[in-house]
Amino acid sequence: MVQFKNRYLVIEVLINGGKDSSGNDPIIITEYNLLKAIKDNILLNFGECGLALSLGSLQVKYVNPSTKLCIIRTSRDDYQKIWSAMTMVKSIGRCPVTFNLLALSGTIKACKSAALKCEEAKFEQYKLEAQNHLTPERLSQIRGYIDKIKTLEN
Repeated sequence: MVQFKNRYLVIEVLINGGKDSSGNDPIIITEYNLLKAIKDNILLNFGECGLALSLGSLQVKYVNPSTKLCIIRTSRDDYQKIWSAMTMVKSIGRCPVTFNLLALSGTIKACKSAALKCEEAKFEQYKLEAQNHLTPERLSQIRGYIDKIKTLEN
């Protein structure tokens, strides 16, 4: 039996437009709009054949709209194409963005540990910034995202 070889990319989506007047981000990062932006860019830069080759393995495994941390799975053969397409993405919707690759691994286990480290660091930074304004609902929501990373599987 042949095992399917994957690569997992832990990325951070940086919004270049800043926040609007109410302090909110101009766009909410979801699996759909992240995947659409990557697919559109693969089509633009590598054509229909390049898109068709990478579609079989391309999957967004995790998205945190608060911290903008994402985990993307792709095949070992196509990860460089996906990575280069992500660096060429200029916007999601009408919001200018930049992708920052935080970790690249061949197993979900290594990817989970890298993502957990990043999420926990962002959580600590958020707690310091929010101090007294951290509500129990927000705290449970953040813990839910961390638990979601821990339960990731192939």
